[in-house]
Parts: sequence; structure tokens; C-alpha cells
Amino acid sequence: MKRREFLKVSGVGSAAAAVTSPAVAQSSSEVKRAEPSKTTRLAKSFFTTEDQTTIFYKDWGPLDAQPICFRHGWPTSSDDWDNQMLFFLNQGFRCIAHDRRGHGRSGETQYGNDMDSYVADVIALAAHLDLRNAVHIGHSTGGGEVARYAAPTEKGRIAKAVLIGAVPPIMLKTDKNPGGLPMEAFDDFREQFAANRAQFLHEFASGPVYGFNRPGVAPIQGTIDNWWRQGMMGSAKAQYEGIKAFSETDFTEDLKAITVPVLIMHSDDDQVVPVADSALL
Repeated sequence: MKRREFLKVSGVGSAAAAVTSPAVAQSSSEVKRAEPSKTTRLAKSFFTTEDQTTIFYKDWGPLDAQPICFRHGWPTSSDDWDNQMLFFLNQGFRCIAHDRRGHGRSGETQYGNDMDSYVADVIALAAHLDLRNAVHIGHSTGGGEVARYAAPTEKGRIAKAVLIGAVPPIMLKTDKNPGGLPMEAFDDFREQFAANRAQFLHEFASGPVYGFNRPGVAPIQGTIDNWWRQGMMGSAKAQYEGIKAFSETDFTEDLKAITVPVLIMHSDDDQVVPVADSALL
């Protein structure tokens, strides 16, 4: 399965298997759009972390519904989850997604573009919104966030986790991970990014991200443009430093510490995070 097809399927239909929808007992033809309740509202807002970083987030749906929290990949934003959020919103869930620090509409920081800081922001957002019994879904770098968040999080905050094309346990080739990608690959990635971020991101979206570089796969221009748009919204510095965060962070111990159910989904043709060096481990 190509990465583009996998992301389309896994983001909505297959990930739905990890949650219990109020409409799950109905056939697809019987599923109706969730009716707004007195506690339903569409919200886009900001909150400030302890280190004074401003984090943008979306909070859609009934306050009393089970939350589904979405964590985006590098170098995009919460907008990458809009289709999935609309789907689950119409199944009666509360849908929440934030822009990682230095990405999208969130604040740019001098320091803190690392996985521990990313996860600290997730913890702070969960406390800010008092999220309980939430399902956390993460793609790529966001999957790393979910894995590290799920391991030590406060009891009752998280019910289940979904890792989609996620970076754990570790992307970088090391003595303990001989099948990983060499540091030279990430150095080249950084070099191309720093030389011409706009062109690099456009070529990345046009090729390996969605598998548009595979024979017989027709590019979808809107999808390419939307991914590029999200990348260019963020801080070049944060994205540059984020390459180290997603490639060198070792999640091995985090994965061992997770006690909630986890659904792992990964394309066998993922050109960004090879399945053999991630999900299959």
C-alpha cells in the first residue's frame, strides 16, 4: 500500500477502530451527523506554557464527549488533521489538535525544540482543558509525542493510543539500532532544508511524503499545496532543530512503559519512516 493511500485510510476509517463511537452499532447508511448540544462549540484558541510559549489549538465538539487528540507530523500543523477531525466530530466526539511549538500558529522559541518540550506542551494542554479518558492519535513525529506522553502520563488522562507511520522506537542508526538511517541522511536533509526551505518542502510533498514519486501515482496538487502551506507557516529554526528531535530521540523505554491499548499502523511503502525500522520493531 502506498503511503498516500495508507494515510487516507488510516486517518479516518481504520483509526476509528481504536475508539468506541456512539454510532458504531449503526450501519454507514444510518449514521447521522451529531446534533449540537448546549455544550457544543467550535473553538480555536491559545494557551501559554510555563516557559511562556504560546500554543495554538483547536477544540471542536461537545465538552462532555470523549476527547480524541491529534498530533501532527513534521513540519506541518494541526490543519493536517482537519478531515479526520471533521469525521470524528460528526460521530459525536470532542476533537482536539494543537500546533507544535514553532509550527503553524504556535509561538517560536529560542530553545525547546526537542521531544521532551513537545511532550511537556501536550501535558500542559491536557491539564489546561482537563482532558480525561482521551484517545491520542499521532502521525510520524506526532506518534513519538504520543508514545512519550502515554508512558508516564497522569492516570485517567489517556484511554488508548494510535501510532500512524510513527517514528518510534528510533530512526537513527546506532549500535542498538543497526538497521536505522545513517546520520549522513539526516545531515543531507538539514542541508537541503537550510539551502532553500520553500523548494525543499515543495519537492518533499510532491514526492516521498504521499508517494507521488511512485510509477502510476497521480499527484494531487491541492494536497501538495496544503502540506507546503503548513510547512511554510512554521519557524524555519524550529523545523530545522526538529529534525534532530524526530530522528535521534530514542523511544524504546517509553514504548515499554505504556500500559494502555495501542493501535500501530504503518504503510509498507513509507518512504519517510521506513516500516522495517519502526513499526516492525
